[in-house]
Amino acid sequence: MTVCEPKSIAWELRSLEGLPADQAGLESWLIHQAKENNLTYALVHADDGVIWGRFTDGRWSWSSDSFSDVSPKLSWVALQQMRVFGPKAEVFIWREAGVFRGRLIQEDGSGEQKYFDEAQLLWGKPDGEARDGFRLMREGAQGLLHAPPVEIATRGRLMTRNYIDYDQDGCAFVKASRLVAEQER
Repeated sequence: MTVCEPKSIAWELRSLEGLPADQAGLESWLIHQAKENNLTYALVHADDGVIWGRFTDGRWSWSSDSFSDVSPKLSWVALQQMRVFGPKAEVFIWREAGVFRGRLIQEDGSGEQKYFDEAQLLWGKPDGEARDGFRLMREGAQGLLHAPPVEIATRGRLMTRNYIDYDQDGCAFVKASRLVAEQER
C-alpha cells in the first residue's frame, strides 16, 4: 500500500453566480471563464454522451466538431455536469433538481489547504490520427469511444487534485476535488 504525504497550497473555493441561463449565453460565458482563470480544457457529461473541449487562440473547440459520430454537440439542455479546468483552477457546473449550480476552485488564493494528486486512467487507447486537436480513444472490450484533446489522449490519464479537510475527531476526508491540466515537463 502506498501512503502519500499531503502537500499544502494556497487556494480559494467559492460558489459561482451569474451562470448562463441558456445555450446562447453559454459560449461567451465559457470564453470569459477561460480567459479570467487560465482554463484550457473542458470535460462535459451530457444526457447523450461525453464532450471534450480545448481553449486555444481565444476560442473553444469541441470534440463534436471533429468526431460528430462519437461526441454529441454541447447542449445546455442535455448538460449534466461540466468541468472546465487549467493548471491552477477549475470551474465546475452541475444540474441539481433542474437548476444549474457552479463553483470555482482557484489556487493562489488566501487560504492554506492540504491536498494530494491522483492519476485517473482514461478508458481506451488512442485510435487513428488526430483531428483538429482531438484524438479518438477506443476501449475494445466495452466498445467505449471518446475524443479527448491530443495532449490528454497521449498521456492516457487525467490528474485530479483532492483537497483534504479534517472533521471534529481529526479524521481526514476529501473536501473537494478538481481536474488539473498537467504542464508539459
